[in-house]
Amino acid sequence: MAKEDDPGATAPVPDKTALRVLLADDHEMVRIAMRYALGGIADSIDWLEAGDASQAQAILEREPALDLALLDINMPGSSGIEWIRAMRRAYPTLPLLVMSATEDAQMVRALIDLGVAGFIPKSDQSGVILQAVRLVLAGGTYAPLRLLAQAPGPDAAASRPATSIPTVTGLTGRQREVLAQLARGLPNKLIARELGLSESTVKVHLLAIYRVLSVRNRTEAVVAAQAFVAVESRR
Repeated sequence: MAKEDDPGATAPVPDKTALRVLLADDHEMVRIAMRYALGGIADSIDWLEAGDASQAQAILEREPALDLALLDINMPGSSGIEWIRAMRRAYPTLPLLVMSATEDAQMVRALIDLGVAGFIPKSDQSGVILQAVRLVLAGGTYAPLRLLAQAPGPDAAASRPATSIPTVTGLTGRQREVLAQLARGLPNKLIARELGLSESTVKVHLLAIYRVLSVRNRTEAVVAAQAFVAVESRR
């Protein structure tokens, strides 16, 4: 597993000892593998399983207190991205983590732009999946850099190719620390906690980072930050 695809062994663990998780995939072996990979995410996990899109929707309708939904985008009855869009509209506060055996960069970008909590390729190692889910449960977002870097968002600066490495000249030492946490996909609250800062101070640093990286939104900033951190880690 490439280093830049690993959400990090230090991803924060959620403060819950019990979780209720929807696991929707039409292959039983995939569901078994996911339950095994995520067994250590909490002291107790109540798995609600579905084998197709209609079963998943029925569970969502009758279970208002879910903590996470793991959804295979290509299940029987699913219309792909449009189905995920409908789920986001119907359940805007529920973290949706999309799974797929297909690693399509444009699809991943479209999903992230919809506001899903993340995308997990089924080819990822179990340790990476575990840390990705931990990050999502802590309020972050996860998608493999190898896919995001191939498909820039619609607001990306036209002058910067998707595969270019951002320059960080002009950032202070503290702003570089915020940049490193941003690369992990952490939300402002957790960045503040990690660095001992207030959330308002984090927001000020992020504005400076956005200007230096020539990005217009957080998604573009995360991609650029991950690219920089990946290059720095190889030096």
